[in-house]
Amino acid sequence: MKLRTAMLRSGLLIASLVTCASVHGAPAGDLATCRSIAEDAERLRCYDKATAPEAADPGKATDKAATASAAETSPPSELATTTSLLGQAWELDPEQRGHILRIRQYKPVYLLPYFHASSVNQTPHSPATGHTVSESQGIRSDEAKLQISLKTKLAEDLFGNNGDLWFGYTQTSRWQVYTSGISRPFRETNHEPELMMLWRTDYDLAGWRGRTVKLGINHQSNGRSLPLSRSWNRLMLSTDLEYNDWTLSLRPWWRIQEPGGQDDNPDISNYLGRGDLHLVKRWGEHQLSVLLRHSLRSGHNSHGAVQVDYAFPIAGELRGHLQWFSGYGESMIDYNHRANYFGVGVSLLEWY
Repeated sequence: MKLRTAMLRSGLLIASLVTCASVHGAPAGDLATCRSIAEDAERLRCYDKATAPEAADPGKATDKAATASAAETSPPSELATTTSLLGQAWELDPEQRGHILRIRQYKPVYLLPYFHASSVNQTPHSPATGHTVSESQGIRSDEAKLQISLKTKLAEDLFGNNGDLWFGYTQTSRWQVYTSGISRPFRETNHEPELMMLWRTDYDLAGWRGRTVKLGINHQSNGRSLPLSRSWNRLMLSTDLEYNDWTLSLRPWWRIQEPGGQDDNPDISNYLGRGDLHLVKRWGEHQLSVLLRHSLRSGHNSHGAVQVDYAFPIAGELRGHLQWFSGYGESMIDYNHRANYFGVGVSLLEWY
């Protein structure tokens, strides 16, 4: 009777182990090996090993161990996904799509309480009739400069699954805040609205990843009356590339000609240029920006400019901002005036 009971119990134990093994996917050969072991303790250890979850999928256990080993031995930079600066700025990647009419940063937003010019343009002039100042404006070489710049996406995927329409606006002002004798006026404010059609791209150019091609129309003016009125309209073609924490933008443009009697500045392309190249480097909370612009002409029509901006963290989202400009056209009223400028201040938003 005792022998029959023991055999019954052994049968039930084997049945339950077989059932468990079938659930976990243990090979039948392993269970057969376990049943052949005479020693109870060894036999139970064999069954435990054969019916463990890892036994059902040995590759899974191996992959898990390999992943853990890689995580321990590989540097964090090899495991982390690199953030795309252009992808975030222009909503290029799938997880960033679908945001219409959301206000976003465009160019840096800053205030430079100290902005110094090496040479002041006291008598702005232009070849256009009635656009030359004959008396000194009484401008000081030290002033303040501020810029706001925002953009928004108006529509996306206008051409199948590509083609986003963007609107951008940038306003830059020069404030004669230190000239109490003439009521501290805003000397010059430049308005720059633009409409851009953007196509997402993904190509390789000497290790740089091409992310966008943009075609846009750009208006820039200072909104002033004669003789200080300055303005122009341009068609712009640009491409944006990135390499790790670097971005590079190349932007040629074509001026839309105006009737002779309505042109405030017929020679503006020979000073403010026909294209620019913009390089940005970001590391941590620091950003360095270099802008190069040229007329793409030789001889007496060869003019250009360079602007360097450096931003560094102060507290929270507030950054210090340094700016240096050398060449022609720091502002529209000074499009044909050459000088060096240096500014110190703070910024709330940078390029990225």
